[in-house]
Amino acid sequence: MVLEISFDAENNRAVARDRGQEIGECTFSPSDNIWVIDHTFVDDKYEGQGIAKRLVDQVVGQARNQGKKISATCPYAIRLFAGSDDYDDVVVK
Repeated sequence: MVLEISFDAENNRAVARDRGQEIGECTFSPSDNIWVIDHTFVDDKYEGQGIAKRLVDQVVGQARNQGKKISATCPYAIRLFAGSDDYDDVVVK
């Protein structure tokens, strides 16, 4: 596996690729100063490798860099944010 995680600002998402093939994404809807993470997906063959977290972290990192806050409707992101204080500076409670 040759994993690449990148931020696709034009399409409001972070994307995971293995050797150029898209295997996952984390999408968000921008609204004013808040980005709402609404979907996280990783191909079944790649589950359990921490890729979903890396996708969410890519979106969160970009939000931090741009002075945006984060919220979530995606069940995975909601659980991730609730289970860690690493996101307290950026997640809207």
